[in-house]
This record gives sequence, C-alpha cells and structure tokens, in this order.
Amino acid sequence: MTHNEIDQLVKGFIIDAAQSAANPRVQQIVLRLVSDLFKAIEDLDLSASEVWQGLEFLQEAGGRMELGLIAPGIGLDRFLDIRFDESEAKLGITGGTPRTIEGPLYVAGAPVAKGFARLDDGTESEQGKVLFMQGTVYGANGKPLPNSQVEVWHANLLGNYSFFDKSQSAFNLRRTITTDENGRYQFQSIVPKGYGCPPDGSTAKLLGLLGRHGQRPAHIHFFVTAVGHRKLTTQINIDGDEYLWDDFAFASREGLVPPVVEVSDPTEMAKHGVSKPFASIDFDFHLNAEVAAAPTTEVERRRAQA
Repeated sequence: MTHNEIDQLVKGFIIDAAQSAANPRVQQIVLRLVSDLFKAIEDLDLSASEVWQGLEFLQEAGGRMELGLIAPGIGLDRFLDIRFDESEAKLGITGGTPRTIEGPLYVAGAPVAKGFARLDDGTESEQGKVLFMQGTVYGANGKPLPNSQVEVWHANLLGNYSFFDKSQSAFNLRRTITTDENGRYQFQSIVPKGYGCPPDGSTAKLLGLLGRHGQRPAHIHFFVTAVGHRKLTTQINIDGDEYLWDDFAFASREGLVPPVVEVSDPTEMAKHGVSKPFASIDFDFHLNAEVAAAPTTEVERRRAQA
C-alpha cells in the first residue's frame, strides 16, 4: 500500500468509525501514531509474527513495570528534555542549571528537613564512603532563594532504591530539604554506586538486541522548586565513574558532573561529626523565572506515593 492509501485506511478506522463524540486530541494522536505504525510495517515489510512478537514484548515489559526503563533506554526521555530546552531557548529562558531525566524511581512524600538532612539510615556506613553535598539555590536574579525545596533521592550500594526494594527502610536515601535563610542546603549520605537495568528483564533484552549495555553511572536525582521559578528536574553524576559519559539512559550532561573532593583532615572530620575520611561535593542550583508562555515543567505522570 502507498502512504496515501494507508492514511485513508487509518482515517476510516479512527475517525470515520466514531459513533459518538470523541476527544479530538486523542483522535489526533491515535490517528498519527497508528498511521506511522502501519507505514513502518509496510516500509519494513514486517511479518505478522514480528508484529505480534513486538506486542508481546510490550505486554511483558508492562507486566514487569519496565516501560519506565525502556523510555530512557531508547532516548525518549532525553528527546523530551531536548524539546523542553528548545522551547525555553526560543522564549529567552537560558542560564539555569541543565535539566536531565527524572527516571522512574521517584517516591513522593519523603520527610522534610530544614537546611540539612541525613539521607541514609546507616546500614551501609561500613561498606560505603560518607558523602556530604552542599550548595545554594539561586533565583533568576542571581540571589539566594530561602525556603526553596530540594528533593533528593539516589540508590544504595547495590543499585537499589528504597520503596521499590522492600529490604530497605522507608525513605532510605530520600529527603526533601527546605533551604535555610541563605538559600543553602546540605545533606549527609553515602557515595552511590552505578547500576544496571535488571539483567533478566525486558529492557536488557531489547538493549542486547541493539548491541548496547544497560549500565548507568552513579548519580543523584533532584527536583528543585521555588515560588515564581520553573521547576528543575535534574541529576548530578559522580565524577570518575566508568560509565560517566556512556549512560544507557543518555542523561549525562555537561555542567552536571561536579568535582568530588576527598576530605581527610581530622579537623574537618570532627566538624562534620564523622570519624573517617569522607567525600564532599559542592553544587549550586540556578533556577529560571517562570514565564507564562513557556510549557509547564510540572510533568503529569504516575509516581509512587509511599
């Protein structure tokens, strides 16, 4: 079939077959996606078996709750960020901390602390290196933003996230920090490790067929919000990680790899209340002012709620 013939066929299926009032936006999207799918089947000469294998793969991935991993693995999450960046640049919104993908492992409702929080529950203190990370949240005018919110979450030393990993305590390695009167935040945790997608899962299967690995560098996620400013969704990577610039989720970006300073001075150790050397990361967040004409940075998606 020609593409024009496919367009007419799909119009008959999606538009002409409607027998009651339809949602025009849903019609528009389904018409386009089904038309593109049919054209791909025709152009690539996909067999019926290949089509059904694809459907079965998606069904299996959904059952394993892995579509949220496949999305970044095929670059979908990064593409959406690119579109955000382009739309903001057209409106002159520039200069803030780079955004990058949220990932599928955020959990709402983490405990709130003022200025400082300890993220880890201490169960991995012996195996891991203590981390102190601190900085300032700045507004569009370059001034610190008191009472802004820094939501932070990361994986444990096995690459697992609390809530999804039931062996961890509630909200382990998750907190919401309200900045102090100087716009400052700080937290104590452990230096996270990089991890890979489940080796027996749908994402690993697909990536293997594409000749790719499923590894992520060690990283820490953030939502940063303040009144009158655009929400920032980002993450920093731990410098020196083997997969720093080879992230299967395409989330690594310039400006999001701060130096990791090794601190062994006894005075500094005592000041921070620890008895062994620790890692320190300084990182400031710079937010952009909200602009009415800009696309919202509040992405509506299902998120876990503990």
